[in-house]
Amino acid sequence: MTTPLPFQSDQTGPWAGVGVLRLEQPGKPVVVLDADLVDRLESALNALPTGLRGLVLASASERVFVAGADLKAIQDLSDADLHRYLARAGRVYGMIAQLPYPTVAAINGAALGGGLELAMHCDGLVACPGTKPYPVGLPEAGLSICPGWGGTNLLAARLQDAAKALTMTATGQTMTFDEAHASGLFDSVAPDASTLINAAKSWLVSQPARTREDRDGAPFRWIGRPGTRARVLAALDQVRDAIVQTGPGKAVALAVDAGLTKGWAAALEVEQRELVKLRSSPEGKAAIASFFERAAKK
Repeated sequence: MTTPLPFQSDQTGPWAGVGVLRLEQPGKPVVVLDADLVDRLESALNALPTGLRGLVLASASERVFVAGADLKAIQDLSDADLHRYLARAGRVYGMIAQLPYPTVAAINGAALGGGLELAMHCDGLVACPGTKPYPVGLPEAGLSICPGWGGTNLLAARLQDAAKALTMTATGQTMTFDEAHASGLFDSVAPDASTLINAAKSWLVSQPARTREDRDGAPFRWIGRPGTRARVLAALDQVRDAIVQTGPGKAVALAVDAGLTKGWAAALEVEQRELVKLRSSPEGKAAIASFFERAAKK
């Protein structure tokens, strides 16, 4: 039987009705989006009480928010099984974007790859500086693959400079916390980790109420929204020739094109198709194998 993730909610006071759901993996140094965590997240989302005022998605790890996807699965699964892993996790993350109240990710440390994508399925991002500088971004292209859970369509909507976001996604460049803050990624910033959850709750209760009717299956902030689509289209036109020189860059351009012209579901389909293809390429296999070799020497 799957054990849901830890959940608690305020019963009284200014944050009454606000819940906190924590991502955890006991016995592991960081949180990674493996199949078991996806199962526990789904179970927890299905068990959320009715009548909540808002939800904070937080991490139980002091070191990271989420370190990323399960790279071992990306390396080892068959094409068919990898498609299933990506699609299933994408459906579970999509449950957050469908909740009938505001949602916010409380980012306390490194938020990379699938971890940042999961956070960006929330309506808002509230973060705090760490005891040490930590990275934020979509580093997949550095492993000769691409995002698989909407990152191509989400980061470009959240950064003030969409062209920068597209270029970073296509190259795998990440940001420090300070750079992410300056780029407009976060909706609010808390002074430190001890105040982060309360800052996230305060952000939630400042937001308009949302209902099922306000949700359409896509995250609240993505490139297909009015007011965002035009600037991302202009940004893609600006950087397209530069980013399509590599396999990951071509995948980013294809997924952004799909999102702008065909919608959120089409963008996810393109990302996941291209990720599986890139993973199976000689470049992808070599880059992922090299990652594990470096990790083993640490």
